[in-house]
Amino acid sequence: MNQIESLEKLYSSVVGDVLDQMGYRAQSLSSRVGALTPVRRVTGRIYTAKAVAVDEVPAEPYKLEMEVIDTMKEGDVLVVDAGHNYECSFWGELLSTACMAKGVRGIVMSTCTRDIWALEQMDFPVFGIGVTPADSLGRIDVVSIGEPIEIDGVKMRNGDLILGDHDGVVAIPQEVADEAIARALEKVAGENTVREELAAGVPVAEVFRKHGIL
Repeated sequence: MNQIESLEKLYSSVVGDVLDQMGYRAQSLSSRVGALTPVRRVTGRIYTAKAVAVDEVPAEPYKLEMEVIDTMKEGDVLVVDAGHNYECSFWGELLSTACMAKGVRGIVMSTCTRDIWALEQMDFPVFGIGVTPADSLGRIDVVSIGEPIEIDGVKMRNGDLILGDHDGVVAIPQEVADEAIARALEKVAGENTVREELAAGVPVAEVFRKHGIL
């Protein structure tokens, strides 16, 4: 089973807990970044982009935005540091369609989308900070792709892993991914036992003393 397949068995909070225990305490994006589509789960390998606010139409509009989509591979998730820009939409139906055709698994971004009416009918997860009809042209532009980025204090690089779900988004550094996934799978098994004991009426303090899980 590869890393992405294993991630699909997990959820963001348990992965975040394990990373905390491993000393990686700045891996969860803020509550401002969440699912904007009915598909509220994304797992995959990070491919980064950085976008900044602009006040004029670039000489080559959408150049790097198109390049990153054409560069990504199956299993990738596009992660965009856009500085929490609420002024325009970076994403929409057509770009989602292009990504789905390549096997790209979703997008996580610190900016907005549009075309929700269409995205709601698609099997493509879009995580961001809001929705607006305003186009990105002349308002926000990609300035780098494949370089390290940071969103909400979370540093991310190409090849790191990402998991987003109903609770939010957590990033997993590739160098500790195998260990973090193994620990998280073990913790899930332990939580299942804890849940059964709590449902049977065992006191919370006793359960925590026994398993160290709550």
